[in-house]
Amino acid sequence: MNFILLIVVILIAVIMVAAAVGIAKAIAPRSYNPQKGEPYECGIPTRGKSWMQFKVGYYLFAILFLMFDVETVFLFAWAVVVQDLGIYGLVSVLFFLLVLVLGLAYAWRKGALEWK
Repeated sequence: MNFILLIVVILIAVIMVAAAVGIAKAIAPRSYNPQKGEPYECGIPTRGKSWMQFKVGYYLFAILFLMFDVETVFLFAWAVVVQDLGIYGLVSVLFFLLVLVLGLAYAWRKGALEWK
C-alpha cells in the first residue's frame, strides 16, 4: 500500500513539473534579438575574449572550503543527538574529526592552502 502511494506521489510531482514547464513555455514572451546571445558585463560591450582561465589554486581552495563546510553540517547533526548516542557516538565523531584533521594536514603539507 505504501509503495503505491509513493508511486502516485512521484507521478503527480512529475505531472505538475511538466505542466509548469509547458505553461511557462506557452505564455513566455519571445524575442529573437541577436543581442540576447552576446555576453553581458554591466552593459559595457566586451573587448577581446570573454573567457579567461583561473588558476587551479582557486578551485582547490573552494573545494577545501566546501569540504570543511560539509563537516560542520555533519557535526551539527551529531550535536543534536549526542545524548542518545552515548560513548559510541563520541568515538565515531572523534574518528570523523581525526580523518578530517589528517586530510587538512595532508593538504597543508602539499601546499594547497598557500596563495602563490
